[in-house]
Amino acid sequence: ELAATLAPPTHRLADRPVPPDTAYQLVHDELLLDGNARLNLATFVTTWMEPQAARLMADCAEKNMIDKDEYPQTAALEQRCVSILAHLWHAPVADDAVGCSTTGSSEAGMLGGMALKRRWMQRNPDAWRQGRRPNLVMGANVQVCWEKFCNYWEVEPRLVPMEGDRYHLDAASAVERCDEDTIGVVAVLGSTFDGSYEPVAAIAGALDDLQARTGIDVPIHVDGASGAMIAPFLDPDLAWDFRLPRVASINTSGHKYGLVYPGVGWIVWRSHEALPEELVFTVNYLGGNMPTFSLNFSRPGAEVVAQYYLFLRLGFEGYVGVQRASREIAQDLAGRIEGLGPFRLLSRGDELPVFAFTTTPEVTAYNVFDVSRRLRERGWLVPAYTFPADREDLSVLRVVIRNGFTEDLAGLLVADLQRLLPELGAQPGPLQAPAEATAFHH
Repeated sequence: ELAATLAPPTHRLADRPVPPDTAYQLVHDELLLDGNARLNLATFVTTWMEPQAARLMADCAEKNMIDKDEYPQTAALEQRCVSILAHLWHAPVADDAVGCSTTGSSEAGMLGGMALKRRWMQRNPDAWRQGRRPNLVMGANVQVCWEKFCNYWEVEPRLVPMEGDRYHLDAASAVERCDEDTIGVVAVLGSTFDGSYEPVAAIAGALDDLQARTGIDVPIHVDGASGAMIAPFLDPDLAWDFRLPRVASINTSGHKYGLVYPGVGWIVWRSHEALPEELVFTVNYLGGNMPTFSLNFSRPGAEVVAQYYLFLRLGFEGYVGVQRASREIAQDLAGRIEGLGPFRLLSRGDELPVFAFTTTPEVTAYNVFDVSRRLRERGWLVPAYTFPADREDLSVLRVVIRNGFTEDLAGLLVADLQRLLPELGAQPGPLQAPAEATAFHH
């Protein structure tokens, strides 16, 4: 009864406290207006975990990850996870892996970028003292964290635009933009725009040739936010990781295809030499000395514990099974959507379990933004957005298949889409222009 008459504070604290059940009910009811996370086909972030994992996270909710002296076993589990990832990615000395957990791939990527910049400064001390500006080469399809890195750390971003049916970075375009001030090339294993892998091995080969011709040595950082937890299990013969000597570091999101609730990321360097020692701080904190390399300090330990739980729970074969199921559902769903007629696939879910599609040229009554809006009426969150330079003319819908999205849900999505098509086809024309659409940034 109290909850029904109480107005929750929006700008300043109320004068008096309220009972815990009342506070819970008020917040709970407001959250009903959020979208349903399980029907969110926009996000790469995990939306389902086993109840045992969720319970384990609740057991660790109060643990501050940075207090390694107070929570030594949580710290040990973190190091085990780093070592497991180093083995998975074929690091030369995996048992003595160099890496850490982070709040997500954005922080991990920035740590990788910082190491690349510092290594360039060490190689080119005169250039740095003369004020020459370092640069970083990457495709225009990179996640926004890389543009943030370049802005925050005063690095020139050299973005390779899309061209025609090439929706990500290719080897020739990467090498064209490299010079003696290039700190590295970012290769993305799984573009967020269409789910495709960038050709890491081809880029590495082209950079090997560049070094042979010019002496310019450019390392690679692999942004494996999603693909670094897909390729080892489903594409074991694909050379993209530390098997390529030019790959200096790799990041991934534990909270994407690592299958953990947000937020946790990981970064691993191929060796101690790839991470300049002066970037690692030794901190005397709460009675103990500890090395730390991060942008953040205090953060929860629960996600790290959950990551270790999943490594223990699934093992290699378990991850193969989960990721294969997601890819098979993605490929099947892509084929069924293509079979409806009005849509053209740009990718088919055969790399990341992700695919993008657009309307065929014959469709004039509606566009992808209309489709996204109508699907939302049924609870489906399917993003529509334009591609980056130089393909801003291309607008697509994207579907991300994650653990917990079943064949049954895929069938319901197709049925809803099929039901909407006649209504959309009866429109006099598109109701929403691309410029008016809400963009998805993940």
